[in-house]
Amino acid sequence: MDARTPEPAGSAGDPAADGSVGSAPADASAAPVVLEMRGIGKTFGPVVALKRVDLEARRGEVHAICGENGAGKSTLMKVLSGVYPHGSYTGDIVFDGQICEFRSIRDSEAAGIVIIHQELALCANLSILENIYLGRQHTDKGMIRWESMRGEARRLLAKVGLDENPDTLVGQLGVGKQQLVEIAKALSKRVRLLILDEPTAALNDDDSEQLLELIRQLRAEGVTCVIISHKLGEIEEIADTTTIIRDGETVESFSMRDPDAGEDRIIRGMVGRSLDSRFPDRTPQIGEELLRIEDWTTEHATIPDRLAVDHAHLSVRAGEIVGIAGLMGAGRTEFVMSVFGRQYGTYRGGKVFKNGREIDVSTVRRAIAAGLAYVSEDRKEAGLNLIQSIRENISAAALGKLTRRGMIDEHREVLVAQKYQRDIRIKTAGVETVVGNLSGGNQQKVALAKWMYTDPDVLILDEPTRGIDVGAKFEIYQLIHELAATGRGVIVISSEMPELIGLCDRIYAINQGRVTGEIDREDVTQEALMRLMTQEEGVRA
Repeated sequence: MDARTPEPAGSAGDPAADGSVGSAPADASAAPVVLEMRGIGKTFGPVVALKRVDLEARRGEVHAICGENGAGKSTLMKVLSGVYPHGSYTGDIVFDGQICEFRSIRDSEAAGIVIIHQELALCANLSILENIYLGRQHTDKGMIRWESMRGEARRLLAKVGLDENPDTLVGQLGVGKQQLVEIAKALSKRVRLLILDEPTAALNDDDSEQLLELIRQLRAEGVTCVIISHKLGEIEEIADTTTIIRDGETVESFSMRDPDAGEDRIIRGMVGRSLDSRFPDRTPQIGEELLRIEDWTTEHATIPDRLAVDHAHLSVRAGEIVGIAGLMGAGRTEFVMSVFGRQYGTYRGGKVFKNGREIDVSTVRRAIAAGLAYVSEDRKEAGLNLIQSIRENISAAALGKLTRRGMIDEHREVLVAQKYQRDIRIKTAGVETVVGNLSGGNQQKVALAKWMYTDPDVLILDEPTRGIDVGAKFEIYQLIHELAATGRGVIVISSEMPELIGLCDRIYAINQGRVTGEIDREDVTQEALMRLMTQEEGVRA
C-alpha cells in the first residue's frame, strides 16, 4: 500500500469482534463522501473495459451500481479493491480524502475496503472459523490462539444472524449461509466499505431478505455498502443512491428519493432506451405433442428411500414454451436432470415419449441422440468450460458433427462458432475469446449455442436468465421465441414467476417432487401459481 493510503481506524493487529464503525446519519445524503473514483479507465489489450467512470459514495449509504452485462461494473470494483493494482488503470481512487494506490487486495483490506465476489471465495473443506481467519490467525509466541478466534467468530456469526458452530465445515452450508460467512469474514477485517457483487443472485427469497436486512443493519452502523445487482426490485427497496454504467462510462448517479427514481429510469440508463415491454411480442404457433413424460420417479441422490421426483408428468407440443415453477428444493432441477441422461439420483421408474414413441434417455449421449438438450442452471460449473474458447465450448456437445476419420475439422468448427456468434449476437472480438472473459449474458448465449448446435427437438433451459441484466434477458427471450417458432419444444425452469408468466404458454407447478397442477397462459396469475407451488396435490387450473 502506498504511503498516501489511509490506515483503517483502530489497530490492524487487533481485529474488532463485531466490525462496528459507529452509526450513520439518518439521511445518507447528508453524510460525508468517503469514496471518490475519478475518471477510471481500464483496458485489456485492445479491449476497452472502462473509458471514464466517476463514482461517489457517502458514509453509511447503500450505493447500487447498475449496468448491462459487460458494462464494466465488476471491473470497476476490482480496480477499487486492488484486484487490478495501481498502475494497471488510469484515474484516481480517493478514500477518506486521500489518494490511494492499492497494489493488492491486502492493501485495500488494510484500508477497510472488502469485496465479496459473486463466486464466493471460501474453502469448502475448512471450517467457518478457519475461513474467517484464513491467513490472519491470532497468534501468541508462534502458537495459534484457537479459543480467542473461536470466541470472536461466535460473536461475528451472531452479528450476521448465523446460528452455526464455528467448527462446522463450510461445505455443509447452503449458499445463503455461505454468503453470511463471507460477511462475517469481512466484519473481522474492520470493514468500512463493503462491496457485494450480485449478493442475492443464487439465493432464495428468504435468504435474500435476510441478507438485505443485514445490509440495512450495516448501513445503520455507518458501513458504506456498494452493491452490484440485476434485481431492480431489490435496488428500489434498499439503495440510497444508484449509479448507472453503460459501455464503460458513467451515465448518471441519482438519489433513490428522486420522484422519478425507479426501475424504468434504471432500465433507460442501462440499455439507452425504454423497454415498454419486458418480453418480446409473440404469436404462438403450437402443433402436435412432441414430448411426454409419464410417472417419472427418482430417488434422492443422498437420502436413501426418499423420492426427489415422485411420479411426475409433463408434456410439451411443437412450438410450445412450457414452464416449470416451484419453490427452492421443490424438485424442478432434479426432475429435468434425471430425465436428461439420469444425471441426478437413482432412477425408479417412468417413461419418456417423443412423437408418440418411447425413447431411451438413460445416458446423456442417448438423450442427445433422442433429440433432447439441457442447459444447466449453473453455467460456470456445469454448463461451460471457462478456460476454453467460445469455439471449443460451442462444439463440445456435438463434436461428432465436426469429426472426420477421428480428427476435428477446426476450420468447420470456426465457421460454426462464427455463425452462432452472428445469429445470437454474442458480443466478443472473436470466437477464440476465452469464455471466462465474457459477461454473464454472453456466457449464457454461448451455453445456448452449445446445445442449439446439437439440433435438439426439445430444449430444456434451467434458470436461463439468472444473474444477467434486463437488456440481455430480453435478448434471451427473443432466442427462446425463435427456437419455438422453428417447431421445437422449449421447457423453462425459473425462480421468477413474472418471467414464467410473461414467457410461457403453459406452466407446471412442482412441490416435493410431485407435479401439483398446470395452468394455461390465459388463466395464469402469480396467486394461482403460488397456490399450486405450495400444495401437495393439484389439478389442471
